[in-house]
Amino acid sequence: MVEYRDNVIKLLGSERAEKIYAAVKDLPIIDYHCHLSPKEIFEDKPFDDIGEIWLAGDHYKWRLMRGYGVDEKYITGDASWEEKFDKFAEAVGYALGNPVKDWVAAELMFFFGITTPLNKDTAKEIRKQANAVIKEKKISPRKLIEAANVEYIATTDDPCDSLEWHDRIAKEGVLKAKVAPTFRVDNLVSVEKADYAAYLARLADASGVKIISLATLREAVGKRLDFFVSKGCRFSDIGVAGFPCGVADEKAAAETFAKILSGGKASDEEISALKGYLYVYLAAEYKKRGITMQMHLAVTRNSNSAMFAKCGADSGFDCVGNSIDTDKLTAVIDRMNAGDGLPETIIYTLNPTMYYTLITMIGAFRGVHLGVSWWFCDHRRGMRETFDRLTELGHICSMVGMLTDSRSFLSYTRHDYYRQCLCDFLADNSSERDGDAPTEVAKRLCYYNAKELLEE
Repeated sequence: MVEYRDNVIKLLGSERAEKIYAAVKDLPIIDYHCHLSPKEIFEDKPFDDIGEIWLAGDHYKWRLMRGYGVDEKYITGDASWEEKFDKFAEAVGYALGNPVKDWVAAELMFFFGITTPLNKDTAKEIRKQANAVIKEKKISPRKLIEAANVEYIATTDDPCDSLEWHDRIAKEGVLKAKVAPTFRVDNLVSVEKADYAAYLARLADASGVKIISLATLREAVGKRLDFFVSKGCRFSDIGVAGFPCGVADEKAAAETFAKILSGGKASDEEISALKGYLYVYLAAEYKKRGITMQMHLAVTRNSNSAMFAKCGADSGFDCVGNSIDTDKLTAVIDRMNAGDGLPETIIYTLNPTMYYTLITMIGAFRGVHLGVSWWFCDHRRGMRETFDRLTELGHICSMVGMLTDSRSFLSYTRHDYYRQCLCDFLADNSSERDGDAPTEVAKRLCYYNAKELLEE
């Protein structure tokens, strides 16, 4: 592997930024939210082709190719990896200003020692060079994790998941990085879906609890939470569209849940209030167990129904959703807090128009943090905007720090991308009179804030 410290994309704009960056560039990575496969981490099969590593499941790259007009055959279709790589290279070559272009350059430099820009003219030679490194080094998921100095990985897991691959990784005891599950409750909270009864059957099987009421649902969820914690879980997550308009009391929530169980038709208002109840209930359970709650807001899922039917979820057809009503969000957070059931919480927004209201709301509650620039916002300008709004309205040190949110084992270079953007921002917003403060802030946001959450 190429040495990380000697091979990075330079985004720094001043000597002062470079000085701050020097203090954080080699810190370990705590990736507390990603979509990597624990099965692939355990099996650790060597890769065969750079095209496969990049294009097998990375919807960032798929969207870029679609935006350039590439036929779906070369994206999720049956074209060869060479054909897909060539089409991707052409798209990247003309994607001026897109962060994928920076990420591709960083990944080629860091993992393969290739400094030639990727485009349609260089594609064949770069693929040849990268594949030669893959073959020579027998590059595999674990080698990429270790090369990037990753200390902790939180995967994304449904409450019904067996977590057998996490168990195998832990029992084997070879990988230096800790791989832990995240309690992702999208399916649990989506009570309005047509297949919700089937999901409850899975949850019943996983927990050993027959779900016949709201009380037994809570019992089943509690058992699964305890199981996840026994496997090292320290984070939960939810990323459904919309947000509850209210919080049902126990009686109303039980009645609505019973209606859903019996196949009856609950009103939109009843469903929303039941979801609010579940949000508050889950938060209290997280707090009891020392789990940090993550909430991903303002996303529209599977907007292209025809392509969703063809390709499935997480294929590049989600988009930025409308701004969430912060009054509703505040009411739910306040309900959690008033009942002493508000855990450490990280709130992300895909819609940056929410920053002003969201940051000021977060500032009203202890232990609630603004999430890092997410998804469509994790480019240089988007990160800068997040830093700007947070420092204007809150405190920069309240942010936990960077994560990959990725399905690609090459994506750890995004942590360096973030670190450079952060150090450039801190350099521009400090002076010599601030002494070591900018460096200490950078250390917290690049590593120590996330580390502290794991140690609480």
